[in-house]
Amino acid sequence: MASMTLPLEMASPVAMDSRRALSVEELCFTSAMSCFEGWLKLDPAIGHRTMQYVTKFISRTLEKTHNLKDVRETLSKSVEVWIWLTRDFAAAIPSLTTRSIGPLASLNDPDKGVTPQESTALITKNYSSLKDDLQLLIKLMHIARNLLVVPEPEIPQDLCAAAQFDQMLYQTIILCINVTSKAYDGDVLEEAARLKLSEITELYKKLLVTCLQQAHNWIAKNDRNKMAFWSTVLFDDDALSDESDGNGYGEFRPDIAKTEVQNWFERNSRFCDKARQLLTDYEDAVASKGLPPGHLPCISPLAWNWLVAGTVRVRADDIDDDTKVTPQWKEDEPDKFEQDKAYGRVSREVDTWWLKIRDPNYDEWVVPMPTVEFAQQRTENCKANLVNRYAHSYRNAEHEDSVHSAEGTPLPEGAADQEGKDGGGGHYVHDYNDDMIEEEDIDDDESYGEGPMNGLLTEVPNILDPKQIEALHMIVKSCILDNAGLALSRAGENLQKTRCRMFLAMECGRSLLREILVFIAVWEKSEQSLIFQLTTQIVEAIHHSALVPYAWQSLRIPKDIISPAQTVLLRLVNNMFRARNNDPPPADSKEHLRDVKLLHFLFIQFRSRIVPECAALMHLQAQIRNDLCDPADFPVDSWDMERAKDGIQQFLELLTTVNELPETRHYLIEWEATYELLALLKGLEAGVPKKPMVEMPNRSAARHQQQQPPPHPDDPDAGYDSEDHPLAPPPPPEEPAHKYPWAGIKGQILHILAGLLQPPPGRSSPGNPEVQSQILRHNGVISLLNCCVYDDHNRYARERVQICLKWLMDGSDEANKYLRELIAMSPPPNLRGGPPPPPPPTGLSAGSQSVHSAQTTTSLRIDGIPGEVKVRLRAPGEAGLPRPVIPSGSGSGGSSSGRALPPLANAAAVAAVVDIDDHHHGGMGGGGNNNKNNNNNNNNNTLAPIQPPGGGVGTSGGMPSRSRPEELLRDIITLADEAARLAMGRRLDADVGRLDADQTEEEGGDEEDDENDDDADFM
Repeated sequence: MASMTLPLEMASPVAMDSRRALSVEELCFTSAMSCFEGWLKLDPAIGHRTMQYVTKFISRTLEKTHNLKDVRETLSKSVEVWIWLTRDFAAAIPSLTTRSIGPLASLNDPDKGVTPQESTALITKNYSSLKDDLQLLIKLMHIARNLLVVPEPEIPQDLCAAAQFDQMLYQTIILCINVTSKAYDGDVLEEAARLKLSEITELYKKLLVTCLQQAHNWIAKNDRNKMAFWSTVLFDDDALSDESDGNGYGEFRPDIAKTEVQNWFERNSRFCDKARQLLTDYEDAVASKGLPPGHLPCISPLAWNWLVAGTVRVRADDIDDDTKVTPQWKEDEPDKFEQDKAYGRVSREVDTWWLKIRDPNYDEWVVPMPTVEFAQQRTENCKANLVNRYAHSYRNAEHEDSVHSAEGTPLPEGAADQEGKDGGGGHYVHDYNDDMIEEEDIDDDESYGEGPMNGLLTEVPNILDPKQIEALHMIVKSCILDNAGLALSRAGENLQKTRCRMFLAMECGRSLLREILVFIAVWEKSEQSLIFQLTTQIVEAIHHSALVPYAWQSLRIPKDIISPAQTVLLRLVNNMFRARNNDPPPADSKEHLRDVKLLHFLFIQFRSRIVPECAALMHLQAQIRNDLCDPADFPVDSWDMERAKDGIQQFLELLTTVNELPETRHYLIEWEATYELLALLKGLEAGVPKKPMVEMPNRSAARHQQQQPPPHPDDPDAGYDSEDHPLAPPPPPEEPAHKYPWAGIKGQILHILAGLLQPPPGRSSPGNPEVQSQILRHNGVISLLNCCVYDDHNRYARERVQICLKWLMDGSDEANKYLRELIAMSPPPNLRGGPPPPPPPTGLSAGSQSVHSAQTTTSLRIDGIPGEVKVRLRAPGEAGLPRPVIPSGSGSGGSSSGRALPPLANAAAVAAVVDIDDHHHGGMGGGGNNNKNNNNNNNNNTLAPIQPPGGGVGTSGGMPSRSRPEELLRDIITLADEAARLAMGRRLDADVGRLDADQTEEEGGDEEDDENDDDADFM
């Protein structure tokens, strides 16, 4: 039987003749939903046996909507189905609320609200009924989602809106969030109660996910539904009360904007013709006869679509009128609706806010790039104010592990003065070069608070995992992403861009954006994940409206150098730019100029805030390292240092991406980015000791352990851990914040510098003269040479700096002269002609004298190994040893690998080596004795970094110039090796010494050979 009519008790004979025949699927499904409503309301009383049939019918309907297209289309066009769905959820929400989190009256009354413990008791008590009802509601929401996947989705979308099922959708989302976001204390529950609580919570999460999927299908390609959903999500009543007096981000008036959006919604309330016909027929044939499920709700501006003409006032625009409208704002118009209608666009309040808040360089270049002199002054100010800036305690113990960044506070008053000083646009409330946050600006800050967040969807990222949350990102993308070829409104308005501006204008939208960004950091999502790609498209939409600068400021936390949300935003922008590199837009295109302006803003942040504050922290680390400051004065903890490092790494990643294309690289050269890179290198060199490749063993502890008697074989505790003889050492303690190593930063900086030093496009040599000049002007050669010493915190830095030195010297007479002067500072060692060693003690024979002379030793430092090792000095006339190797049996008795130290390469490079011992040779002011005296205080693998040469240094003994690139690179590698030894302050010569087997176990001399094999990776 293809169709059935309603039972006699449900319809009169006249009604049976007038209403359309229902299909079997419609009849079974609507009957089941009718019974489910009675079950939820207890009116009439429905038994469990009946509910088994209800569950069966709903499950079969869900299966058919999945697999059968014709059934899906039939149910999607049934007005009765949408009304029954609305009625079921209207009955379920209060019932579930009462059984999960207490009476409805307590939700809006803090004094009557239930505690998490009381809510837990309610859920465990009602576990069985909650489980059954939630499973049915999930199936009903799945069916509602499936009914929107049809060839003409606008028909069920309009029917859904007419039945106000979308309102039930919002209420269901709120219920799911209220239940799943509660902080249940599972530790105090019994195992059975905890399992019940977990199962119900997971069912609520599943219902929430299905609601988001249904919402996405409801708004797909439907501007009216998008605007209805978007306004409901953003115009939160609590947020409106907070922002009614304007906010610090452009004096946006959300109450005015809400009225204007509602007027737009009323002007665009016309349904499609097929949906209007279905609704009219239903009202005439069913609702007007008093048959279930009754009348459609008539409280919305949509009701005129199905009511008799003249019943309600109709103010919708004529859908057949496609005449273009020129927006006109009539200030003296008393009727707000008519005023908005003449304007034609969604909201003048949103448009006015956007004009004030967008990137000030949107139309023309207004804000210039701060100068290097400004950056230098800013850095000095940061160093002077560092301790005061963090003077107040701002993080409670319970917030230490929080991953959420709360809204930043408005900028200090001095920001406007700074804007005028730098020539910025005076209309932009967020100055690019904001001043340092003063002490009074950060009092009573609640940036790390855990209070309730505004907005319907803001809590969702804290509840769902990456696979569950995809629908939320798809909703946001669908509402704001400006797709190519999108039709404009009659007033020439791009509605996607308007909703994007609404998104950032409202506190709810900014909160949601922040949580979406932090979600990526918390779950550590990769660039290949769907969540990351969707969020990149959301950032792309914000970029199209020139609102990334505003988003950056709104995500700021005053006490953080860069907040986690800002770091993720940078990562997404970098991913966006990397995609551009695969298919770069033309240099004269609008897209290219828009990208350049964004890069301009971000580099201003890098210059005016990020680098100065990081350099200030490094400066304080250097002060503590040199015993000029108490470690207790270090103002931040390791958690803050990690956040700062993550942020600066993302900035460097962005500069690396921009550096790949000549079209964008020249901006970094024009803005003199080398200053910031070198400033960071200098700060790292001064503040962070280099980590050796090989840690020297503690021999005193080893000897003490060797003196302990072996365990007796009959000892029952032999081989087990004990108080006196623990088998496993304790875990190493966490390094204090002032010793934070900023690992990996140097390698990124050197990689960028090598790219900037490349020859201009179309040439293979020489290096870029402008960048060469910038490096010399900022005393960068010394910073580069100091990176030649091995540092396990920055592996492969030596290889990268070799490339930098190659391009720096290539074609630059000034750089070559500077290096020759630096080498000339250290005279060549006089290995043969120096004064003879002191005579042996009186009474020794000639043979004894020879043995004594051969056993003369001294201490030196080896790149990659901490502390000092001793070498034996060869006596005059003694035959030279080929390459010193580590003898077997050294140290603790293990066999050596036999690796050798690298020899000096040529005589010109030998000039860069400091003399071993001023008792024999007079080099560098007796550095050897000083090192011996300071050995106990300095266990690092380097001495003080190289200092720039003084004036008037001669050029004798300079490096011979080379013309061929291969020879030049060979000299650079040699120079890098010798510069490492120069930075260590000790001379290492394979022809004058060998390692003492009693003083060292191994050395890192062949690291050069291993690392040079990787040179091709950076060529």
